[in-house]
Amino acid sequence: MISKLRRTFTSILPVEKGRTGHCNGCGACCELPRRCTFLKTDSKGNNTCSIYRFRPPNCRKFPRSPAQLEAVAKTCSFSFENKLTGEKISNY
Repeated sequence: MISKLRRTFTSILPVEKGRTGHCNGCGACCELPRRCTFLKTDSKGNNTCSIYRFRPPNCRKFPRSPAQLEAVAKTCSFSFENKLTGEKISNY
């Protein structure tokens, strides 16, 4: 519950610079810390958001930072570029 509240309150902050990628529909972020009621899974196992066009900022901006990206290790297709080295920080 605390992590969901933290994610909601920090959603007013901007996304850190250097984020690249797009949503691959893995649904991992929609299960933090519990499965979102708007996450739907079809018969083929594909995840979709039933309110995608109207989703709240905490969903639109996820992952907002490399720390948030760590929470969805190995599934999220977003990545961040390290500001100092130019190296790509990615879990995918």
